Amino acid sequence: MTSTATSRRELPVAEAGEILGAGDSWLRLICGKLGVTAVYRDGFVIFSGPPEAVDRAACVIDRLREEYESSGRVLEFTLLKALDFPSPCESGLELAVPGKAGTVVPKTPGQAEYIRAIRESEIVFSIGPAGTGKTFLAVAAAVAALRDGLVDRIVITRPAVEAGENLGFLPGDLQQKIDPYLKPIYDSLNDTLSPARLRRSMENGVIEVAPLAYMRGRTLNDSFIILDEAQNTTLTQLKMFLTRMGFRSRAVITGDITQIDLRPPTSSGLVRIQPILGGVEGIRFVYLGEDDVVRHPLVQRIIAAFSRFGSLEEDR
Repeated sequence: MTSTATSRRELPVAEAGEILGAGDSWLRLICGKLGVTAVYRDGFVIFSGPPEAVDRAACVIDRLREEYESSGRVLEFTLLKALDFPSPCESGLELAVPGKAGTVVPKTPGQAEYIRAIRESEIVFSIGPAGTGKTFLAVAAAVAALRDGLVDRIVITRPAVEAGENLGFLPGDLQQKIDPYLKPIYDSLNDTLSPARLRRSMENGVIEVAPLAYMRGRTLNDSFIILDEAQNTTLTQLKMFLTRMGFRSRAVITGDITQIDLRPPTSSGLVRIQPILGGVEGIRFVYLGEDDVVRHPLVQRIIAAFSRFGSLEEDR
């Protein structure tokens, strides 16, 4: 006899219309996809059915509520991603940050593997296309580690390839010269920290954002170090970055090997480092794909189209 279970999730009436969809259409979709039944009563949605399916359905509601609380709305794309996630939420993978993002949770299996790798390994390489959350999740993990007292500071860097690491021709002081190249990092920091706390942390050196060229000669102890856009580093630069790591530190290196600005592209350190460090204890490589894209659904289709085009070019 097949066992059945029930699970309920609190869902305030003010949120129910957005979470459950017009005329409960999204709730019916959840039930149809997962093979459960559901009722909404007295501020709770109650699922019944096979235990594993019930857990997954409850997890979908959790994810939709997280999306609603962080952005004020829920997209159908978020629902579909939540339904594709193969297992219930793992509480150990939540990243609590003090900014507007609140609690950050993985939205895809690849993101779950990524966060798990950051928790378990001292150096993590995250390689994947745009929109997979490589930078945001690395910054969220760094902020969570700082908040929990696991590190004393955060150091974030990326190469300024477009300026050839020579920023002198740009107007303004050093900060004004490098800000355009570091804007994506500031966006992630603004989501994970309050404006006042971010400003205070940068003023007292707890959080440092700088071009890769300024990392040479340093030793970073008790630090969470992030190298973003690593596909635009040479092997020498990548080695220089990795050897900055001191005691009680950890590092995350992110990049998209389909968007290499170096010439020739084969000079990318991120491409060349994989056979060198693969299998080294304490180092993990996590590969994200188009299924892990969490931006607009069209981004996922664009990446898939370029992948198909690249395959056709290789066959010619």
